[in-house]
Amino acid sequence: MMIYLRLFYEFFKTGLFAVGGGMATIPFLYSMADNTGWFTRLDVDNMIAVGESTPGPIGVNMATYVGYITGGNVGGLPFAILGSVIATLGLITPSIIVILIIASFLKNFRDNRFVDSAFYGLRPASTGLIAAAGLSVAVTNLFYTESEAFNAVITKWSDIFDPAVVNWKGWALAAVLWVLTNKVKQTKKLHPIIFILGSAVVGIVLAM
Repeated sequence: MMIYLRLFYEFFKTGLFAVGGGMATIPFLYSMADNTGWFTRLDVDNMIAVGESTPGPIGVNMATYVGYITGGNVGGLPFAILGSVIATLGLITPSIIVILIIASFLKNFRDNRFVDSAFYGLRPASTGLIAAAGLSVAVTNLFYTESEAFNAVITKWSDIFDPAVVNWKGWALAAVLWVLTNKVKQTKKLHPIIFILGSAVVGIVLAM
């Protein structure tokens, strides 16, 4: 029972403070990984890949995924489903509460200078959270961050191009995707799902 209360609490905090959309939840998920041990930072990167490849908001998708995995560790499928529901409810409950409050006082909120000032400060904060999340995802996918060699580089900033540190396959895939989506006229207007599916196939082939 305690694990479900903790799930709800952790995702309630995330939903309450992750201003800026689903990507703004990523720093909170990294912190949750460090503090709870339910999953690793690498798992977060995999969640992002799955969340971006499936319909629905990425924050909700990841909450459902974490709840499913965490609940599944308690027992079988029913526990996993219960965990996914509780985690998802935890994430969306703050938004529902805030929307109901704002709807009740919409006129006052619309013209309130304190609210305008608060959002003036929240916008750059959410931008910073999203930028930090993007940088973290890029680093963990383009470098072998869990290797001892990477820790040595972070400490000494030496041998940055060591094959034990740099994920050259990741860099090559990122470069090809950038060229196809920005420079090649025939491909840059294709739907993003095509590049997502193509990257998934490449990942499977390289792993094999």
